[in-house]
Amino acid sequence: MLPSAAGTSTTIGIEPLVLMLTGADPAPSVSRLDLADLAPSVARARTDYQACRYAELVSRLPGLLSQLDSACRYLGGDDRLRACVLSADAYHVAAGFLLKIGDQGLAHVATDRSMTAALASQDPLTVGTSSRIVTHTLMSSGHLTAAVTTAQNHAARLDHETGIKTPESLSVYGSLLLRGAIAAAQHGQRSTTHEMLSEAADAARRVGKDANLRGTAFGPVNTAMHQVNVAVTLGDAGTAIDLARQIDLRAVTVTERKAPLLIDVARAFFQWGKYEQAHAALRAAEDTAPQEVAARPSVGTLARNLATLAPVSIRREAEQFASRIGATR
Repeated sequence: MLPSAAGTSTTIGIEPLVLMLTGADPAPSVSRLDLADLAPSVARARTDYQACRYAELVSRLPGLLSQLDSACRYLGGDDRLRACVLSADAYHVAAGFLLKIGDQGLAHVATDRSMTAALASQDPLTVGTSSRIVTHTLMSSGHLTAAVTTAQNHAARLDHETGIKTPESLSVYGSLLLRGAIAAAQHGQRSTTHEMLSEAADAARRVGKDANLRGTAFGPVNTAMHQVNVAVTLGDAGTAIDLARQIDLRAVTVTERKAPLLIDVARAFFQWGKYEQAHAALRAAEDTAPQEVAARPSVGTLARNLATLAPVSIRREAEQFASRIGATR
């Protein structure tokens, strides 16, 4: 159940996406192969994803992915290469959504297709971008060593092939390192984590300001947000809160990044035993992106634990919150 607005729930049907990814779609599209039509559709999918409009996203993804498959198959020359770039990005978006809802199996399918299309595009930046979702998928499946290694190797490859001199290449490079740092933190590799964070911070300084190049939302503020995630992942709740307090939420323009920051703050306060503050942070996350909050199984777990351990003063509200996002005990 993903709420389409605060207090209102609607079931998002992902069955058409499932059928498309498993090859069971009875009527795959072979029309609309004009890249002038497909490019804006892929951009809209990325926008919906980053705005946490998951119901809208999922309603369009199956048809879009099918059209892109046809474009990659039937177009030739530079048009085919461009279609592969678009396909890699669209499958990246699909994989990101599937990871959010905890569908590891289908996320692996979408991730593999993103990287296959990226390699076919012959574009180093597209390969680097898709390697980020590969890292994320490996991490989410518990393959932490492979996730860290993937991020490190693809960052080095991108550096070798592009020299990471442009804002785009710096953004892809830095965002890949940030994803690797989270994987390293989950693996308890503090030294590797902070090395990757430091290198990403240097790339962010070179970019100068947060931008959304190649769909990365990368920059100094985004890097600071990942530092919060790393701190809470390592169990450093106080550090996480201190870092979060230094971030101006008004500077975070991508909703899909803002809500997870608030969720990380809730996690940190929960670790710290400050349950009222944890509940307030979760409520703020829900106000920011209700579909993001409802989509994540980990948020449901946190909400259930909070409803169990919260003091009497907020227990009723915490229970209502858990119920509202479908996190019943």
